[in-house]
Formats: sequence, structure tokens, C-alpha cells
Amino acid sequence: MHELGIVVKVLEQVDAVAEEYKAEKILKVTMEVGEVSTIVPELFTDAFDWAKKRTRFAAEAELEMIIIEGRTYCQSCGETYKTTEYGKQCPHCGSSDTYLLTGDQVIIKDIAAVFGDEDDDVAPQEESY
Repeated sequence: MHELGIVVKVLEQVDAVAEEYKAEKILKVTMEVGEVSTIVPELFTDAFDWAKKRTRFAAEAELEMIIIEGRTYCQSCGETYKTTEYGKQCPHCGSSDTYLLTGDQVIIKDIAAVFGDEDDDVAPQEESY
């Protein structure tokens, strides 16, 4: 399960951002995950829920995953198509002279955090980065 290794790196980056911006805690991490990225969303979520408890800022964070469709471009006919349905061979012209446009990424899209204030009378504010 390589998802755990990726989750650990993501949470290290999230904690580093929280520390840099002096956040009190992380509320939510939004990820863009390509459908052909080799990430299994259910395993990633399970690994996130396990690993977040071992972080300084993200112990209670929610994970949102936005699945990005795999799209392939055919250099022979100029058409694009859904990668998971047709693979490398273009359904429009039959060519294998194709390449992946989207769908293999694993990106931290957004981190929502709570920031305190020096004045105790002011409620913490939520911001995204």
C-alpha cells in the first residue's frame, strides 16, 4: 500500500505550512487525485485517517478528494478521449500515437486552517491556502 507513504509526505507538507503560517490547527485538506494516478481513494482515505493522528496540526483534519478524470490526446487526429475507457489507442482513429493530458496528478489543492489572534476576545478565523 504505497498510499500510506504518500499520505505521510502530504501530512508533513501540511504541518510545515501550518507551522510557517502559525496556524492553530488544520481543519481540512483538499487533494486533487487523478483517476489514473495509481492512488486508490479508499486506501488513501484510510491511511490519511490513521496518519493524521500522528501530526502536530492536522489530527482532526477532514480529507476531501477531488478525482480528476484521465484524458488522453491523440497526436494523429487531434481528438481527446477518456483514458480509462480506451487506454492508449485512440477510439476516433485507432492510432497509438497518444499521450496523457490529465489524470495522473496527486496535488494538495487547498489547506483550511484556524488562526488565533493575540486578543483572547477575538474568535479564531478560518483561512485557506
